Amino acid sequence: MDSRDPCRGAVGQERSAEDEKVQSVMIWRLEEAEQKQIVQIGSSACGATAVLNILQALRFDIPAEVVARCVQTRLRKNDAPLAEYLISRSVAGATHQQLIEGAERATEGGVVGKFFSFYPERRVQLTAWLAHWMRRGAVAVLTMNMQVAVPRDKEIPDAWHHQMIFGVDTEEIYMTNPLEIVKSSLVKQRLSSESLLLIRRHDILARLSGGTDFSRFKQLPNHSLWEQLDVAGLH
Repeated sequence: MDSRDPCRGAVGQERSAEDEKVQSVMIWRLEEAEQKQIVQIGSSACGATAVLNILQALRFDIPAEVVARCVQTRLRKNDAPLAEYLISRSVAGATHQQLIEGAERATEGGVVGKFFSFYPERRVQLTAWLAHWMRRGAVAVLTMNMQVAVPRDKEIPDAWHHQMIFGVDTEEIYMTNPLEIVKSSLVKQRLSSESLLLIRRHDILARLSGGTDFSRFKQLPNHSLWEQLDVAGLH
């Protein structure tokens, strides 16, 4: 996102990004990020938190409650029956559109955003591509499937995650909430994932009963995908 217009010349700029030599580009130094970053402001609110960090980087002083209201984070329905719980999990958090519109509303048009899909995998050198936009005043948020490329000794996370980027160098990307430095090759795997979510077994079994009604799935706009994935386990 940017306090200018990041859409201008987007196609040509994406092509030229590959020709730029990757050098360290930092919005904040690491010490600054430790002081300035905003950490998770609520359940499923990593998107709203990322927007807050963007606004912090762009020097907009807007209260967290205002940003949260503008982003309109959706929550998990943890106490709902299984079918309703699964539906809530499929939309919990915030989409890229909610983040862009939320930032625009919170700043009354002072910040505008542009979404770039990375699935199927975009054929770019990620750090060079990010550095290209950052040099032009943009602040990036990456939406990643954290269930991809999980180390064998780690538990698989149960959600995707939005993180604001405050720096890049040749092979690493610097992110907030949590503050971490991650190899760009790993980030790109998570960034280029299909829109799928794994649900933990115990979360299913805790809500499963003989009378579970899955007919609610047929009312969803994307019900054919739910059937294709056999979410109800009927095939």
